[in-house]
Amino acid sequence: MKIAYLIDDTLDTNDGVQQYVTTLGSWFEKQGHEVFYLCGETTRSDLNNMYSLSKNIKVKFNKNRLTIPIKVNKQKILKLVNKEKFDIVHVQAPYSPLMSGQVIKNLPEETKVVATFHILPYSKLETYSTKLLSKSVGKTNTLISKFISVSEPAKEFCKKYFGVDSIVVPNPINISKFKSNSKQIQINNSVVFLGRLVERKGPLKLIEAFSILPDNSNLNLTIYGDGPLRPKIEKLIVSKNLSKKIKLAGYISEKDKAKVLSESMIAIFPSLGGESFGIVLTEAMSSGAGIILGGDNPGYRSVLDNNNVLFNPNSPEEIASKIIQFSDNKDLFDTTHHSQQELVKKYDVEKVGPRILDIYSSIIGKTQNLSDN
Repeated sequence: MKIAYLIDDTLDTNDGVQQYVTTLGSWFEKQGHEVFYLCGETTRSDLNNMYSLSKNIKVKFNKNRLTIPIKVNKQKILKLVNKEKFDIVHVQAPYSPLMSGQVIKNLPEETKVVATFHILPYSKLETYSTKLLSKSVGKTNTLISKFISVSEPAKEFCKKYFGVDSIVVPNPINISKFKSNSKQIQINNSVVFLGRLVERKGPLKLIEAFSILPDNSNLNLTIYGDGPLRPKIEKLIVSKNLSKKIKLAGYISEKDKAKVLSESMIAIFPSLGGESFGIVLTEAMSSGAGIILGGDNPGYRSVLDNNNVLFNPNSPEEIASKIIQFSDNKDLFDTTHHSQQELVKKYDVEKVGPRILDIYSSIIGKTQNLSDN
């Protein structure tokens, strides 16, 4: 098959949607299919068959940074889709009418479209904005043969605000890649946070929690990532006299992510909300982290599938209590570690990829073997 992954955002970053696109794309290439990437303004050059189709600007949406298209070359789009005649175009939704919408409208009749819905809004503003966007792409939605949502919460939102039914297929992760880059050795007193330093990801609440741990606690917290909250975090650490307990390690590369996660006794992600899935959770499990604890939001709940590893992210007291519960109970810790190592297997691209292939094959009206082109 000839498959094109369509994304309005840049592929220069490695956020959740970008990882979805490149993980699936890499897997399908390995199965012998021809893969293309149709994206917003992008400068990276390591992907085969990548076409940057728009000029983009940086915006903040859903408490995240992303880029959106503001100008496209319609003739370039028309020439590309008619030349390549893709079997499948797989668009990431919600999508912009300016770029992805233009691609979908100009596809040859024989090209079939699949959409994956990724978002779960954090606030009423994002909910309202998404609702308006759904109206602007209503006509092109009718050209989509199959909708996928990355989780049950995303599915419910897709139905409510876009009026379409979807099937749930989770975000894939390349477990073997993470295993090969990890040390698989936990440091007994190590708690790790990894993510952007923004309010929605909950780093301030985590620091507050560390400030109320028992005096005899030997736990240390390392915060990986960067963002606008860094100056405030630095001041909070000093004001709470936690400079010996908490280290700000800054930005970490994708190459080193698996290593630091694998060394953690507890990998903790106190996100306040706006999560449709939680790729960082599956990355931590794949790396072999001791245990993964997460803020109780719909996306993280759907991935971790265990209420006992969830906590109220707005409560430093509950976060601290959860950390103590697992650090002081070896049997609970070991049982949870084992269950999470089993759980993550269902998110492996080697299991998710064939499910996506079945969807592609069903809508183009023929059965494909994994090695078929």
